[in-house]
Amino acid sequence: MSLGSISLEAHESLALAMNTLGGKSNTGEGGEDPLRFADKRRSSIKQIASGRFGVTSEYLTNADELQIKMAQGAKPGEGGELPGQKVTQLIAKTRGTTPGVGLISPPPHHDIYSIEDLAQLIHDLKSANRASRVSVKLVSEVGVGVVAAGVAKGKSDHIVISGGDGGTGAAAWTGIKHAGLPWELGLAEAHQTLVLNGLRSRIVLQSDGQLKTGRDVAIAALLGAEEFGFATMPLVAMGCIMMRKCHLNTCPVGIATQDPELRKKFAGKPEHVVNFMFLLAEEVRGYMARMGFRTMDEMVGRADMLRVDDSALHTKTATLDLGPILTSAASLAPGEPQINTMSQDHFSPEATGLPTILDYSLIEQAAPALAGGHAVRIEDVINNRNRSVGAMLSNEVSKRYGGKGLADGTVSILLHGHTGQSFGFTLAKGITLEVVGDANDGCGKGLSGGEIIVYPDEQALGKSFVAEENVVVGNVALYGATSGSAFFRGKGGERFCVRNSGALAVVEGIGDHGCEYMTGGRVVCLGETGINFAAGMSGGVAYIYDPSGSFPQRCNMEMVSLESVASEEEETELRSYVEAHHAKTGSAVAAGVLDRWDASLPAFVKVMPNDYKRVLNEMAEEAAAAERSAAAA
Repeated sequence: MSLGSISLEAHESLALAMNTLGGKSNTGEGGEDPLRFADKRRSSIKQIASGRFGVTSEYLTNADELQIKMAQGAKPGEGGELPGQKVTQLIAKTRGTTPGVGLISPPPHHDIYSIEDLAQLIHDLKSANRASRVSVKLVSEVGVGVVAAGVAKGKSDHIVISGGDGGTGAAAWTGIKHAGLPWELGLAEAHQTLVLNGLRSRIVLQSDGQLKTGRDVAIAALLGAEEFGFATMPLVAMGCIMMRKCHLNTCPVGIATQDPELRKKFAGKPEHVVNFMFLLAEEVRGYMARMGFRTMDEMVGRADMLRVDDSALHTKTATLDLGPILTSAASLAPGEPQINTMSQDHFSPEATGLPTILDYSLIEQAAPALAGGHAVRIEDVINNRNRSVGAMLSNEVSKRYGGKGLADGTVSILLHGHTGQSFGFTLAKGITLEVVGDANDGCGKGLSGGEIIVYPDEQALGKSFVAEENVVVGNVALYGATSGSAFFRGKGGERFCVRNSGALAVVEGIGDHGCEYMTGGRVVCLGETGINFAAGMSGGVAYIYDPSGSFPQRCNMEMVSLESVASEEEETELRSYVEAHHAKTGSAVAAGVLDRWDASLPAFVKVMPNDYKRVLNEMAEEAAAAERSAAAA
């Protein structure tokens, strides 16, 4: 459960309890305070959801499991919404957003439109933390077995099948009441499909969604689960009284609220959850003894031990055929493992098709920087088979230096050629990746303080090549970027800077849906944009160079307003971005704008989110009032 859905006190109590037990707590969507990484409040499972809130190199490094939340049982197919009143200073800091401004999680992951895209994100996360296992959370639905098989082939280490009976503090009532299926249906289908396709041995299978008793755990194991997720019952153990007001911020026992007065009412302790789990385990042992099992592994997949209780049936349920659920996968594929018996192969030459991973070489050459912060410069070639370049190197930086990273430009890497997908994934502060060539889809996803520079090789392309008329970086560049900077000489693809929360990006034109769901940072576009720019944009500022005056027709005006660059301070800031772009890429467009600065400035359109502007004005008024009070005193 994310910090936002429940209070800090409840979140930390759950983490302490699970760490005490040797289990795993989950951050949920929304990041985690780095202060918790060093003690028993650390959540072992770090979730990566569509909003990518707080997903940085440091966050991914401090995990035992990285979980891609494809959907949530209580609201399948929907994104989450956190009302502005729940976005406190702490939550805004953790998520890289602005206090008081509401947050929207997109329904889909914008870098996942196929099973191959999901496999790429699995590879990204495994590169960002090789010691962690990667999990994919799916929901119980018809056909989930086929999806689970694809996830296993995509080299996920773990799959969660989430039922529709659980809850969440960031879901609409329509979703909670009318969407989702019981976990039993999805779990049985996933387990059977994995066994039938010879994939069950590669995967650890988990289920959740209102597992409350030892009987639930026993049934889940018999249907194929090796691990079990709990949320509602641990909250009840800490004092939840099921008021169903999680989404209103009015929880009377201080659990599902960010209201400071209500949070004072929280009386739960980690020991309450520990005691509940101990008693739950005792109940499970009782069921195991009655069925003759000595270990949990013996139980997994033994659906033949389940039967329908005829006395509990009524007119409607008596017509149900539960045979497909109660069919033992072992009877369908004799000899196939029913549990996880092997690890996924992520980085061998057989798995990658490469003799070695480029990052291994970069880490070796960057040893002086990693050991003592000494500046190094590296030059190499790259091709599009080299994926997620920079993620492993960033992981090494984060393990040693945390979120502070290294001094800017400590590791300077110049690469010639065409990058693979997810180039610069969660690139850490202190690393500069410069490419003479072009970049593929997903460049700079989760940028975490590093710098990415991409410009075409004009000598190789000839004098007739015009950089600003050609695409230099692919789709979903800088998705979920949190800090750092990126400069692209040429056009970007679609969904540029989706969910950017703190990075600076300069580009010379982009495709459709630019700056969608953006919550922070700065974007400068020195060319035309596609349609639907700024949809769901609630923070940050974008500057569009629009001498033709066509941009307003391409902008989604639902949450933003269009302004001119009015103040001298803002003009200076904007000019510094264009100057940096020219200096780093040799951009002809930037040079032309700077040469005619006084004439160019009125052609810039400032895209300003309405809520963000309101909160900034309120903060300025509060600061002015405090200053007047101090002066009067």
